[in-house]
Formats: sequence, structure tokens, C-alpha cells
Amino acid sequence: MRQLHSSEELGLKPDYSGKVRDVFDLGEMLFIVSTDRISAYDVVMDQVVPGRGVVLTVMTLAWLKRFPDVPNHLVTADPTEFPLPFKTHGAALGGRSLLVRKAQRCDVECIVRGYLAGSGWRSYHRDGTICGHALSPGMQLAQKLPAPLFTPSTKAATGHDENIDFATMVGIVGVETAEQMRDLSLRIYNEGSEFAEKRGVILADTKFEFGLIDGRLALIDEVLTPDSSRFWPGDGFVPGHEPDSWDKQILRNHLDTLTWNHEPPPPELPVEILRQTAKRYGEVLEILFPEEVIRWQAYLQ
Repeated sequence: MRQLHSSEELGLKPDYSGKVRDVFDLGEMLFIVSTDRISAYDVVMDQVVPGRGVVLTVMTLAWLKRFPDVPNHLVTADPTEFPLPFKTHGAALGGRSLLVRKAQRCDVECIVRGYLAGSGWRSYHRDGTICGHALSPGMQLAQKLPAPLFTPSTKAATGHDENIDFATMVGIVGVETAEQMRDLSLRIYNEGSEFAEKRGVILADTKFEFGLIDGRLALIDEVLTPDSSRFWPGDGFVPGHEPDSWDKQILRNHLDTLTWNHEPPPPELPVEILRQTAKRYGEVLEILFPEEVIRWQAYLQ
């Protein structure tokens, strides 16, 4: 499996490097590279999960194709259409890179929850609510909610995001944009959840990001990936028990066995943990979009 820790390995200098992505500012467009870096507890590990960045990118592309009427920022993912110098490195950057239009980012994360999990479960267990939404008593961990909940949060430049109510969201982006973001988020979640369920996958929750391009709301960043979403196997799913997730949980579980204090530097990771994590990411892509695995096979090997 090919792997990439940083685009600097190719002699390229990104304008911004996040936990996973290297971003190049091309004026009206951005070139985004999804590396194989992985973080846990807000700390980027020194080692990579081979092929992770390709899985995230290919899944995003696959979902975008399923919502052709929803505006998004994608220009091309075809390595032969990349501008120089990225085109020169098509073999290394293909499958993990996107050329996109630059957007004015809306500083709100759009979270949709369909099941009682993660921070939503902890909130419910504490006071019977999720982000201000009161739920019936006696619900179980991983139980399906009566209806998906839209629970926005701030998009913090540093530190942790904070849950906000819809009125606060309106104050940040305006009522019309807030309503559009909410309605699109719920629609994409509902349709994505239905698609996944037919393939034996539960889409428990997810988050979206939006931006304005020429004054028009557009979907940006990753869409319904194992990093932005919680995917569970439908087979053997039982409310009241923590389901296995197609994400980095294997890595977190390993870290929880260590005496690490969740501060840099990160601990050295066993090769087997990295291999198992890579396998989990690849599995959900293969289940949901086997045709895309075939299409991008050269970059997923």
C-alpha cells in the first residue's frame, strides 16, 4: 500500500498543513492533499496509516456523485488535469488529492445525529438531552433516535468546537444560510443513511462543512467518510452495546492501554495496529462503493 506522510516528501511546500491535509493556495482555487497522517486525542501520530488519505478522498468523491444537484467545491480529482507541479507527481497524489474552488467558509459545523452515541450519549446520560434536545427517558447506548437531530457546533480555529443552538447559528451565518445548511445536512444524512443501510452499514452520525462560492452555498471538505462520520456494521447490531466502528477506534483502544498523557510526543505505534486501522478504513469503502474501489484500484494498492 502506498503511503504519504507529507507532500513535502515530494518536494512540495504546502501553504497550510492540518492534521490530515496539506493545502496549497492557488489564488481562486486550492489544491488539497489527504495524507496518511492520523491523529488521536488531538495529537498527530508520527507514523501513518497506509492508504488512509486515499480512502477518505475516494469516499468523498463517491458521495458527491450521489448528490449531483448539491453544489460543491470540486473542480477535478483527475491527476491528468492537475496543474503543475502537482501533475508531475500524479502517481503519488492521484486518489488522494482534489483541485477545488476556494470558498468563504461558514464557521459552523453541521452535525447530524441519527443514533445515541459518542458525546450525544454522554450528554443524554448526564441530563437527558442532546445539545438542548430533550429525549425520552430510558434510551440505550447506540439506540436509533426517533428522528435525526441537527446539532450545530462552532468551527474553532484552535481548541475544541462548542455545541450551539440554531439561534446562535443564525447569528453567525444568517437565517437563510442557516436554514439551507440545516436542510441540506439533514437531507444528505437521510439519503446517505438509506443508501448505507441497504448495504448493511449503519450511518450513526456525521458532520458537514459548507462555504459560499460566488454567493452560493456549497458543500466543502470531506463528505460521509470514516473521519467525519460514525459507521457501524448492521449485522449483529444490538442497542445497549458499543458497536464496532469503521474508524480509528482500534488506534484509540491501543492508546488507552498505555500510560501516555495525550500530549506530544506521541508513542510509537505497533505495525499491527497501523495495519488493522488501515484495514478498517478500507473495509467500509469496499462495502459501500465497490465500483469506486475498482476505479481507483491503482491508488488503493
